[in-house]
Amino acid sequence: MVKLNKIYTRTGDDGTTALVTGPRRLKHDLRVDAYGTIDETNSVIGVARLHTADMAELDAMLMRIQNDLFDLGADLAAPETGEVLSYEPLRIIEAQVVRLEGEIDQLNADLDPLRSFILPGGSAAAAHLHLARTIARRAERIMVELSRYDGETVAEPALKYVNRLSDFLFVAARHANDGGKADILWIPGKNR
Repeated sequence: MVKLNKIYTRTGDDGTTALVTGPRRLKHDLRVDAYGTIDETNSVIGVARLHTADMAELDAMLMRIQNDLFDLGADLAAPETGEVLSYEPLRIIEAQVVRLEGEIDQLNADLDPLRSFILPGGSAAAAHLHLARTIARRAERIMVELSRYDGETVAEPALKYVNRLSDFLFVAARHANDGGKADILWIPGKNR
């Protein structure tokens, strides 16, 4: 468990931060950007949850996802180096991906099929879930880019999880829009 007695350490004043495994990285390092963007996603989900309290099932799913996102951040902050560690780093596992897929299917089962793209918006919950979705997609792009660099690793379950997450957030936004009835559809060329 994490124990934080003092919030500021002054160790980052030089523009670096420590990974869980010890090495320091610049704060604009792609790995730091990846887990920072996961944190940003988590924060927007927290704002969305201000509007999902009356949707108990969805709110419980979002709370589980928020916990998973801390797991994902920990996974990214402890890159696999091949070195033997004195502890087992926290990793996203396939079961978390499978659970997310099941929740996507569960929420999507009652939605009408789409006949157009959806404009982000509708209810406050849906608007925030769409924002979280776009931030999750940015996190995914950063993670994929990071995984392509020599000497950097991003575990496959972590990549799968963040990919499914944006799908979940899309379906959750539709669910929060009165089961899709309040979705705002894109009308191609409407304002020409």
